[in-house]
Amino acid sequence: MRFSSHTSSLFDRGLVMGIILCLCIVPYLNLFLPADHGMHLGIFNVTQLGKYLCLALLALSVDLIWGYLGILSLGHGAFFALGGYAMGMYLMRQIGNRGVYGNPDLPDFMVFLNWQELPWFWTGMEHFPIAMLAVVLVPGLLALIFGWFAFRSRVNGVYFSIITQAMTFALMLAFYRNEMGFGGNNGLTDFKDILGYSLQSNTTRIALFVSSGVALLLAYWLCRWITRSRAGRAAQAIRDAESRVRFIGFNVENYKLYMFTLSAMLAGIAGALYVPQAGIINPSEMAPLESIEVVVWVALGGRGTLYGPIIGALIVNYAKSWFTVTFPEFWVFALGALFVFSTLFLPRGITGLLGQRSKS
Repeated sequence: MRFSSHTSSLFDRGLVMGIILCLCIVPYLNLFLPADHGMHLGIFNVTQLGKYLCLALLALSVDLIWGYLGILSLGHGAFFALGGYAMGMYLMRQIGNRGVYGNPDLPDFMVFLNWQELPWFWTGMEHFPIAMLAVVLVPGLLALIFGWFAFRSRVNGVYFSIITQAMTFALMLAFYRNEMGFGGNNGLTDFKDILGYSLQSNTTRIALFVSSGVALLLAYWLCRWITRSRAGRAAQAIRDAESRVRFIGFNVENYKLYMFTLSAMLAGIAGALYVPQAGIINPSEMAPLESIEVVVWVALGGRGTLYGPIIGALIVNYAKSWFTVTFPEFWVFALGALFVFSTLFLPRGITGLLGQRSKS
């Protein structure tokens, strides 16, 4: 049984207003209050909040296809990382001669590995518009090609989940190789500037936080519009009765491909906003566990609601930050227990539980 439209609307408005208030209050607390003021937030906390918003956008992208199309992807970590690498390449090109080896033409790791020239796929990445095109086009193109073959072959259910995880694992292994030109194990790091502004500046950190929140709001409204459109209704019909939808003449593969590609592009944007705040991007972001974590966020928050996965991502990542500082060795066990708990006792997630209470 799904939420009533009234309950759903209350969650809808509450989440949007909460994010907008956060985007207004945090800059005020940091930019307009002195550092010794009791309500002043440390820049570390602001950066953490910004990263949480990026991860919430990643969870939203997974819910778009899992909650409304019935496709469980265990490979969205790849799309997130590809968007992050595109942003990382741009940031590396901004270092210039301030790197360890002082070579404005090559990133430090390439100088260290005796590369003689910049690889062709780095061409133009010093320009922000080109880098931002790569942020959405590279994950989108990979999803388009991968999805075309998978959906035309009618790969569904657990088989699709397995091959998305296999794709992510293969990409991770490839990016670990120094010959790929992406920094190998260490990845891309030691960023200096973005659009000419220092990444160490408090103002820049606030701007990245606000950008993450605005991107999340825009993506949320876009997904909400899509799920309420004809394509969204068709996607939900495919989720509930694919064979019937196919029988009455709908091109199921095209709907799947459209939603899957859009979801990958949103994940790429999340990765691009995450990297300048995290200060690093490496192949570990493509590890299978990372993609499985995203599924836990969506399941805990409540899939098929759009706002539920956002809430789940914020809660779980805050818990992860606390656990990895206080009990670092227990986090993986806590994550597994959380998934089992949500599966057994919260099949509709936190939003489902709250929705039931609001109707009682």
